[in-house]
Amino acid sequence: MKLHKEGWIYCIIATALLAIFIAGSNALLANYPVIFYLLLLPAGLLWFWVFWFFRIPTRIKTAGENLLISPCDGKVVVIEETTETEYFKDKRIQISIFMSPLNVHVNCYPMSGTVQYVKYHKGKFLVAWHPKSSTENERSTIVVKGPKAEILIRQIAGAVARRIVTYSMLNDKAKQNDELGFIKFGSRVDLFIPVSANIHVRVGDVVQNGVNIIASF
Repeated sequence: MKLHKEGWIYCIIATALLAIFIAGSNALLANYPVIFYLLLLPAGLLWFWVFWFFRIPTRIKTAGENLLISPCDGKVVVIEETTETEYFKDKRIQISIFMSPLNVHVNCYPMSGTVQYVKYHKGKFLVAWHPKSSTENERSTIVVKGPKAEILIRQIAGAVARRIVTYSMLNDKAKQNDELGFIKFGSRVDLFIPVSANIHVRVGDVVQNGVNIIASF
């Protein structure tokens, strides 16, 4: 396991704040060690969580030209047929994966292909499981065309997450399981895939980036 590059500045800040807190509290509460340690516990847990949030675990990845692999860690909260209005403007299967603040927040390409479309949208910060978050929240849309299908990936900010990082650029060669971006501090990823796809997950399933098969073509 290693630390993601997006997290270095946050981890440095968290470490500096913890050091200042310990130095200040130790001086003010020298005669009250019980209170000092009671305050140190939540501060230490918060410091640990910042490092834990930006972790990149070591995993054995799943791959396959006809497979759509999970682009993120989280829980499947939506599987439904809907009309995708930004790019395809036709019927698609929408699969939404909610990432809690405890999940790994790296986003990866679920399949290989060529990036056909990239667009960032400013927006609201509704809770990520809200039905309108897919079209009204801050979000970034990436479309990848592969040998078997063309799919849309949408990174969506939540009530806590307010910083979407997207590495994808138009005409990039997307490689299955390579990073396409990162969403900081809780969020959601939507997939819009052909209605003919075979779905391999159900609502409520917990999936891992690069490991679980979402669909096949």
